[in-house]
Amino acid sequence: MTDKNEMAGDAQRNRRRPALHYQILIAMIIGTVIGLAVNPGKYDVSEDVSVEVLRDGDAFSMTESVALNGDREILVEERFPSLEAFRRSFPAMAEQLGQDDQLTLPVTEGAVRVVYNFEEVTVIWQRRHNGVPAVTEIIADSVETLPPFWKSVADRQPVGVSASVTSIMKFIGDLFLRLLKMVTVPLILTSLITGVTGLGQHGQFGKMFSRTLMYYVSTSMLAIFTGLVLVNVISPGVGAILPGGGRAVATPDGSLGQVLMTQLMRLIPTNPFQAIAQGEFLSIISFAIMLGLFINLVGGEHARRLSNLFSSAFQVMMKMTAWIISLAPIGVAAFMTYATATQGYEVFGTLAWYMLTVFLALGVHAAITLPIILRYFAKRSPLEYLRAMTPSLLTAFSTASSNAALPLTMSCVEERAGVSNRTSSFVLPLGATINMDGTALYEAVAVLFIAQATPGFELSLVQQITVAFTALLASVGAAGIPHAGLVMMAIVLQAVGLPLEAQGIIIAVDRVLDMCRTAVNVWSDSCGCAVVDYQVGESHLEATSG
Repeated sequence: MTDKNEMAGDAQRNRRRPALHYQILIAMIIGTVIGLAVNPGKYDVSEDVSVEVLRDGDAFSMTESVALNGDREILVEERFPSLEAFRRSFPAMAEQLGQDDQLTLPVTEGAVRVVYNFEEVTVIWQRRHNGVPAVTEIIADSVETLPPFWKSVADRQPVGVSASVTSIMKFIGDLFLRLLKMVTVPLILTSLITGVTGLGQHGQFGKMFSRTLMYYVSTSMLAIFTGLVLVNVISPGVGAILPGGGRAVATPDGSLGQVLMTQLMRLIPTNPFQAIAQGEFLSIISFAIMLGLFINLVGGEHARRLSNLFSSAFQVMMKMTAWIISLAPIGVAAFMTYATATQGYEVFGTLAWYMLTVFLALGVHAAITLPIILRYFAKRSPLEYLRAMTPSLLTAFSTASSNAALPLTMSCVEERAGVSNRTSSFVLPLGATINMDGTALYEAVAVLFIAQATPGFELSLVQQITVAFTALLASVGAAGIPHAGLVMMAIVLQAVGLPLEAQGIIIAVDRVLDMCRTAVNVWSDSCGCAVVDYQVGESHLEATSG
């Protein structure tokens, strides 16, 4: 009787609470309002700042300095091995340099934003060189370790309410993200093994895998095609000049072929336990699929025991995941507070057309292409399915991590959308690693934007096809974590001979684009679940009736 009363009490409390997606939406609004309220804004820098360019043989140096106490304090110093490298980062200054060995320009519209993360401090320095914008970040362990001028600027915004709120909110958001990441690997491992063993018992593994792979390749190519069409029609980079500066992005070593071979090698882990410990998702997925297949091949009592073991472990992980998911509104509110409290809006103006192109392309794919596929290949109502997936999509949007949203995606697909566990436990973990529609689309648009903005560079139709193919392969290897697309974009840039330095400015607006493309990635994975579940189910019913 007591258990029944407790269950009735839980059900009553759940009825009083808003649905999870409403809780998350409310949390996003509250976080945005708080973040805007504590946002300290930026400081205008009116000091005498100038930039000097010197030619030394074939090399070039760019030094930015400010008058401080009668001396000139160096703010930023960069060296370039050749004129071409200098032109890629600062085309306007390279053109103005001409045949001279020295060039001095005033720096205008200088503004500084100071961001605290407890003791760590980041100074974001935005300015214009001869009318062309540039952004540089200076990161230090504390204000005391900053260079003198940046320390004097940071002292104008001492650690106060704003810094305390942003630091605490980032800490809370990171805790929530770590909880989600904690369950991701064991959830993928147990769900895939359970899914494969279940499919093997029904003789449907081949059908499930072939239809899943066909869906992933098809939707990714449709996304890339949408991006290429819109970036050619809108031409966001034509007439634009990419500013230099920005934080360097780590790039994969070697040629495109070497990088792809590395990805293929990662499919076979030399040590499965090490792969699990390090979160190598491609290795984990291939090992889990092989283990599930061979459990079925062994058969008998051993297969039954192992199947029951992994099935039980999967149920425990789902229960743990459900508890973590109940904390999602807190984590989302923390992420949104930190994002709005530390990010400015001015930089978006210089890249407005680029961002608009990405938004439109993602919107067309998410609101037109995928719903059509959902309607005709899964016989589902797109609006009802979207409503069921809202908590997962909002979480993916706020965290910009498809891996972090994976537990919630599995829960929404099964409990709210009614897709079978047998399908979701196979399709979703696989999709979180290799199906990145939004990332593939974004990389294609970004590369063509950079090409359009690079003086004297024009991508032919053949090169654009190369971009499409390479973006598809690069998106397969992109990790489901924030900003992973920036790292993989280097592969696409190298494939068509574009400068890697051109990525720098994209970092300034990548976070909001990353949030949008991650939501599209998760939406595509979710739609794939419905499509594969319907197609495999229909095939199975036809075979049974036949």
